[in-house]
Amino acid sequence: MTQRTKLKIDYQGLLGYKPRADLLAGRVILVTGAADGIGRAVALAYAAHGARLILLDWNRKALDHVHDEIGNLGFAEPVLCPIDFSGVTIDGLRDVVRLVEERFGALDGLLNNASWIGALSPFEHYAPKTWLKVMNINLAAPFFLTQWCMPVLRKAADPVIGFSLHATSRAYWGGFAMAKAGQEALLHVLAEEYHQQSSQPVRMFGIDTGPVMTAGRRQHYPGEAQGTHPAPESVTGPYLYAMGPDAAGQSPLVLRQGLTSSGAT
Repeated sequence: MTQRTKLKIDYQGLLGYKPRADLLAGRVILVTGAADGIGRAVALAYAAHGARLILLDWNRKALDHVHDEIGNLGFAEPVLCPIDFSGVTIDGLRDVVRLVEERFGALDGLLNNASWIGALSPFEHYAPKTWLKVMNINLAAPFFLTQWCMPVLRKAADPVIGFSLHATSRAYWGGFAMAKAGQEALLHVLAEEYHQQSSQPVRMFGIDTGPVMTAGRRQHYPGEAQGTHPAPESVTGPYLYAMGPDAAGQSPLVLRQGLTSSGAT
């Protein structure tokens, strides 16, 4: 793989990753939080490199727009799953997996990207209702979606599970900090169970982009000037690398903005 000789395999180096056009050809990938921000940008990048996509988000109108963008560019038409993780049931997640299995037979990749920050609030004022919704969207839903996807993923030749991570264990981030820390713990639990101790390995990765100019960022930091942080389209390289065959054998692979650490092989 020529990219290994040209790029350092860390977050910063992979921002310039330029894989072959058919990197993900024939691969079926489910992306959550796909209607906007990083999820939308990564979905477009995956489609451009040959993937067949299932796109999940609560915002049906924005999801339809992404569907049209992908189609207008001449890429494979994605399957849409308009689901709100804040109120989704176990049966609702099972229905997503049944749809994938009936339509495609197997799943090559799952990117757990959907997130909801909730509120930046002092600890003593953090509302229970906000905490529950944050936990449902950021931890419970990806936990059980991944659990139900696992048998379908293990039908693939090189299955991959990814998480969009956020290092937010600091003041005022409340439930979101707890949920994202839980996602990272889940990543490592799964890596040990399904890669290090499995005869049928499933690769795991996590990517923490640092601040990116998304709608969520603008909502919580309205005073920041446009262009203060990278656009979502500029951070897709690490997601392409980690989901594709160039990262074979690397699990867990954790890539963080500003750091040079990656996981075990």
